[in-house]
Amino acid sequence: MKKITLFIGLALALVLPAGAIAKPHPDNADKRAAKAECKTLRGNTDATREAFRTQFRSFAACVRKTAVEEAKEEQAAHTNAAKECKALNLHGRAFGKCVSEKAKAKEAAADEQDAEDAAEFKNAAKECDSERTADATAFAVNYGTNENDRNAFGKCVSSKVSDDEEETETS
Repeated sequence: MKKITLFIGLALALVLPAGAIAKPHPDNADKRAAKAECKTLRGNTDATREAFRTQFRSFAACVRKTAVEEAKEEQAAHTNAAKECKALNLHGRAFGKCVSEKAKAKEAAADEQDAEDAAEFKNAAKECDSERTADATAFAVNYGTNENDRNAFGKCVSSKVSDDEEETETS
């Protein structure tokens, strides 16, 4: 009997962590937020739309990817809020209220960061478009990495967004 109990306990220990780290599934709210974020990323100018296509290929691909990210942000916000409230030694309604408030604040901060990232992406697209307009040949040679340098615009945008992120992290 002890062996069976031990075996079941070990089996549960192996199964539960796998379920705990499962990929979150986006709900309708995540999909709505993803659509709004993708519309913002896509922008209204030719340059931002071109940059959007180089990164995502289609609006639907953007929504799928972003909805999963939204679900992960929501899950991380809730998990971290629960840990913080548990550290405060709260129980019952107080614990639930604490988790709810902290999770909402963390999700709002993540959404704000997403908006900043979208603005950086659009600014990078406009900057690259200006560079390309000024001297298309030099632009293609500078940023292009394939045989015909047709990927230059996407490479330019991604390098500028990466540079902005590095500057933000070092500040």
